Amino acid sequence: MPSRWLHERKTEHYYNKAKAEGYRSRASYKLKQLNDEFRFFEGAKRVLDMGAAPGGWLQIAGESIEGGLVVGVDLKEIDSLYMENVETIVGDVTDPEVQEEIQGRFRGEKADVVMSDMAQNVMGVWEVDDLRQIHLARTALSIADKLLRDDGWMIVKVFQGKEHEAFIREMRAMFERIHIVKPLASRKGSAEVYVVAKNLRKDKVLPEDFRKDRKPQSIVDEGDAEPLPGENLPDYGEPEEYGKKKL
Repeated sequence: MPSRWLHERKTEHYYNKAKAEGYRSRASYKLKQLNDEFRFFEGAKRVLDMGAAPGGWLQIAGESIEGGLVVGVDLKEIDSLYMENVETIVGDVTDPEVQEEIQGRFRGEKADVVMSDMAQNVMGVWEVDDLRQIHLARTALSIADKLLRDDGWMIVKVFQGKEHEAFIREMRAMFERIHIVKPLASRKGSAEVYVVAKNLRKDKVLPEDFRKDRKPQSIVDEGDAEPLPGENLPDYGEPEEYGKKKL
């Protein structure tokens, strides 16, 4: 099975395209297509990328903004991209110390774009995997609450499961504009979709476990170190096609 999966991946269009054009992953084209649709990098100077390894999204962000700063965070070390406007942090974004380091890299300035392509290792129990993935998305949302400028953009990956609709409601409580998108570069059978949001609400409300008067209830097991691509998770059906659904 692994050799068959590897063969299929190597013959897949976006894998070959990334290799030919010097991008580190096929995921680069997901971000390219999202930016083509929403233009969130236009005028941006400060970008945060969570779940950044191996660096495909960092490459697109670094190419898309003039000067400025792109900060990538991942549990795994990211090999240098040799881009002057890109910095990386090795760490777990659920760790408060890492969150402080992220804010420190922006030197008190707000980010124009906050992105999360994070995904958990799967345990094989979909209900548990779904909760663990949504916890990462909610963590990204809490970081955006602290770091994102009021009229900024957020892009976050989620998977279609039982918690999906609840998370969308939470995003609507945080942002004025919400879009649910599946880029053409995503595998057709993947359960992943991206939530693209803009403009923090003046009366924004964080998910319950991340409000200031509560301690976040982490369900991330110690030792999790390898984010998995969405194609390794169950398929809960197709979302609306690229750039067409708005809540």
